[in-house]
Amino acid sequence: MRRVNETRDMNKERITAAEMAPSSEDAAERAARLAHAFTDPRPSVEERMASGKALREAVPRASHAAFERRAGVDPLQILATQALTRLPQLVPVRHARMLASPFAFLRGSAAVMAADLAPTPTTGLRVQACGDMHVANFGVFASAERQLLFAINDFDETQPGPWEWDVKRLAASAFVASQHIGGDAGERQDAARAAVSSYRQRMRRYAEMGELELWYDTIDSERLLDALPPALRSAAGGILDKARKRNHMQVLDKMTDLVDDQHRIIEQRPFVVREQWTSNGRPIEEAMGYCLAQYLDSLAPERRLLLSHYRVIDVVQKVVGVGSVGTRCWVILLQGRDEDDPLFLQFKEAQPSVLSPYADGIDLGGAVNHGRRVVMGQRLIQGSPDIFLGWGEIDGVHFYIRQLRDMKGGVELERGATSPHGLVEYARLCGWALALAHAKSGDAAVIGGYLGKSDVFDDALVDFAAACAAQNKLDHERFALAAKQGEIEVAEVPR
Repeated sequence: MRRVNETRDMNKERITAAEMAPSSEDAAERAARLAHAFTDPRPSVEERMASGKALREAVPRASHAAFERRAGVDPLQILATQALTRLPQLVPVRHARMLASPFAFLRGSAAVMAADLAPTPTTGLRVQACGDMHVANFGVFASAERQLLFAINDFDETQPGPWEWDVKRLAASAFVASQHIGGDAGERQDAARAAVSSYRQRMRRYAEMGELELWYDTIDSERLLDALPPALRSAAGGILDKARKRNHMQVLDKMTDLVDDQHRIIEQRPFVVREQWTSNGRPIEEAMGYCLAQYLDSLAPERRLLLSHYRVIDVVQKVVGVGSVGTRCWVILLQGRDEDDPLFLQFKEAQPSVLSPYADGIDLGGAVNHGRRVVMGQRLIQGSPDIFLGWGEIDGVHFYIRQLRDMKGGVELERGATSPHGLVEYARLCGWALALAHAKSGDAAVIGGYLGKSDVFDDALVDFAAACAAQNKLDHERFALAAKQGEIEVAEVPR
């Protein structure tokens, strides 16, 4: 046990993002602490991998197979509590989307799984966790250099936390997704195993990389295609080609009409609605002014200059996602040089992370803005985030801001669109992308040393995923029964 304690002390020597951020401590104390952190010798890669291996004494890798719901965890109550902070007219839409399938329910119930993950074994090693890690939260997007990259693409729940929680949710989602598209028992296990095995193997490779080499590493389109079997490259190439066409001009054609020679976003109630007032009774134009002022302050000076060349043309409220339905989301159409130079920005509400009741947060250097939390997490672990990524606040509601559909694309995880075999290879890519995100924010050598070269951890998480999937199915059935009995309100149109 003494060796395990020494291991954890060694891990504390690394400087975290929270330690680098401004804080309320005395300036002299902070300077002394950082000087100490930057000048003290650090353990070698070999020593850190050995310290990770030593953690197996206290937390055996096989122990991660365990899944058992604690008494008092009520998924319907958790979802009802979330609904209290959402737009009431949209909560039935969220329920309808989650009712569509057990996979849809899993996607929308990150808060339920956070409660289930909290008591599971962890090594005490922290990363910038995604918080809502499932196979539908990956995709391709455009870097600032206009290259297509594959990575995590949803950060609403991001927060520092145990690396195991993300990996376990990813494995469970791969299992449930395979079930959703018709995979048999073996194929479901293969999908979960592919994600975990890829994560483990990639993490050990990242342990050997230099810090800058790791920071600059991305999964670009060429590497993505090279990693796939030849039989799947054509389909993947099609997804990439489609993403390249999803630019602001494509959104302009799809989402707008000309009204009096001016583009206006088309209303599609209740999913796209033009409102005159915010939910707190403030005129939209006034609210936008307040939020835009704060948003501009969150951008680097050169980005502020670029954005100043645009003017606001139209604003609508839009329903997005599955788990996010009911949170406030606005889409803003801006125009640059002329009507053929559009920019679409999405203002999306950021509420406290579902991990916050179970894991310590991050020091944001003053008042907490959850939009800022999302942006900080995304900048840390995505690799090459949106140039317009920022945050703001209106009447106590926190937002993060990003471009809408800037060369974004992903795999359609539906029966007939993706084969069980294709899902296995896709899950392997997801495991790779998650390992890269965790390696950027955590200690790849210690985590890699803990995981090892064998498939002990992989086997454990396949068992965990199967048990979690079984519980998710029961939760979905209970949710459907509650809807049938009128205990929860469900919209007639689920999309």
